[in-house]
Amino acid sequence: MRTTRPGRARWRRAAALVAATALTALACAAATPAASAAPQEDWLHVEGNQIVDEAGNRVWLTGANWFGFNATERVFHGLWSANIAEVTRSMADRGINIVRVPISTQLLLEWKNGQATAPNVNTYVNPELAGLNSLQVWDHWLGLCERYGLKVLLDVHSAEADNSGHVHPVWYKGAITTELFHQAWEWVTARYRDNDTIVAMDVKNEPHGTPNQPPRAKWDGSTDVDNWKHVCETAGRRILAINPKVLILCEGVEVYPRAGETWQSPDTDPDLSPNYHHTWWGGNLRGVAEHPVNLGAHQDQLVYSPHDYGPLVFNQPWFDKPFTKESLIADVWRPNWLYLHEQGTAPLLIGEWGGRLGQDERQDRWMAALRDLIVEEGLHQTFWVLNPNSGDTGGLLLDDWKTWDETKYALLKPALWQHAGKFVGLDHQVRLGGGGGTTGISLGERYTDGAPADTTAPTAPSAVTVGATTSSSVALSWGASTDDVGVVGYDVYRGGAKVGTASGTGYTDTGLTPNTRYSYALRAKDAAGNLSPATAAVTATTQPGTGGGGSGCTATYRTATSWQGGFQAEVAVTNTGTASTRGWSVELSVAGGRTITSLWNGTLTGGTVTNAAHNGSLAPSASATFGFVANGQATGGVTAVSCTAT
Repeated sequence: MRTTRPGRARWRRAAALVAATALTALACAAATPAASAAPQEDWLHVEGNQIVDEAGNRVWLTGANWFGFNATERVFHGLWSANIAEVTRSMADRGINIVRVPISTQLLLEWKNGQATAPNVNTYVNPELAGLNSLQVWDHWLGLCERYGLKVLLDVHSAEADNSGHVHPVWYKGAITTELFHQAWEWVTARYRDNDTIVAMDVKNEPHGTPNQPPRAKWDGSTDVDNWKHVCETAGRRILAINPKVLILCEGVEVYPRAGETWQSPDTDPDLSPNYHHTWWGGNLRGVAEHPVNLGAHQDQLVYSPHDYGPLVFNQPWFDKPFTKESLIADVWRPNWLYLHEQGTAPLLIGEWGGRLGQDERQDRWMAALRDLIVEEGLHQTFWVLNPNSGDTGGLLLDDWKTWDETKYALLKPALWQHAGKFVGLDHQVRLGGGGGTTGISLGERYTDGAPADTTAPTAPSAVTVGATTSSSVALSWGASTDDVGVVGYDVYRGGAKVGTASGTGYTDTGLTPNTRYSYALRAKDAAGNLSPATAAVTATTQPGTGGGGSGCTATYRTATSWQGGFQAEVAVTNTGTASTRGWSVELSVAGGRTITSLWNGTLTGGTVTNAAHNGSLAPSASATFGFVANGQATGGVTAVSCTAT
């Protein structure tokens, strides 16, 4: 834990009204009796997978995006019909405690070079903006954020000031080089280094691209011009050399090579011979496991920031199969980014998620599942988006830029930080919503109102019992844990990997392989994220599979390539029955001295491979394949023993 240190005076705009309001807030905060001294600055840093303030109190960044400064307009969208203060105040009143603001490298360089131009805003609705250029509008808005207790996450969304600039896959384009990209970040960091309203920098939005469509962003240990990991690390170090107290957010990329492949491998048809793991732009953080971002002495400022969307944005393969929150965790979220949180590597802030509701049941199910994961795990998030003019997602605001979409807001609201019926801000002195606000409290109030940081873990669950089993499920029950504040849920682990969360004292694990033994343990957690010790493991064996419906399958093993000390192989699973399968499993025989080091298009548990979410359903005579890499010699190493269809 860092000790509270006397901070520099918080940055203030020259405007008398803003200054007077802020000074009044500081005076009132100083006069309020407190259980312990709150930090006078609002800078944040990282402890494990948590973000904390300068006194070590955990915080939860729960916000939204507002775009426009990144586009050709060079100013927030909506100011053609809405007042900038009213929109800002409404976000704070509704519990948004941080705003992610997309901006372009081009605009930062224009500001740096004294080339700010006057944006086109409705000065009848926004008389306070009359005569201001885009940089002055930005500074005015920062003053509003300070007045209403909001914090800002600055995001370089694109190289050029362009409404479609985010489509370009990398951070350099034309005259905007990587070095100018770094210089733009250094300039804006230096300008606002004493302003603890801007608490985080999202270095670049959605680096992406595939090997078949260069340029593309990759993630490895090189210093190549297209290595996003190296660029984010370099930008982070250069930013932190100027302001060592700002959070650095590194997003992921789009693809990552599968085991045995390299960045030179072709990006072949994923249904035939996949060489890469594909996911959303900016959402692939698999590379962190081998190549983590290294910020040196300021590693405690690093946050990883994936993006995730539903089928109305793009119909990813996992949406074409039946899916649940648990299957999304296992198939998509955990392998791409959730593992970083679960392993305590670093905090996660989901920088973009959201979309339209009521148009596709799958979209609604996905959004509720991700919302629940955010709440259960305490993940940080900024919802996409405030703007109603976001074509593929819609916004929290309706077309008049004043009325909130209450259905969408109701879905988001549980993922906004609340305490004792009030929204919690990230400013220690100013309440979320400002001095006259009634819906929010300040961070200082949250931790000095008799509710200090909760650091006590719950007791472990007791009497874990295996209940009914089927060929594909195991039911568990247990005795409730106790906690000094309150238990909010239980994490369920199968074979050491987290597979689900329960709010009560029972859980049914599904999608299992027939006639297979599984091991389970549980940990309780409280609202502050404290985890209990794990229970002793209990075991359960699923019932034998009966096939049913004319189902059956064969597994055909073949070796693809081998090398000294290892080999790669694949297994083709074919439905030999007369009805479609719901899933399949293949028993492998692994010879002594051989170990399967990685496997794709399936899940390996012990010696059993079960289908992935996207390839379990096979029509009669249809086939699916899974592949793996193993050590040792290929001859006699691994064979497919049997196949079971369900």
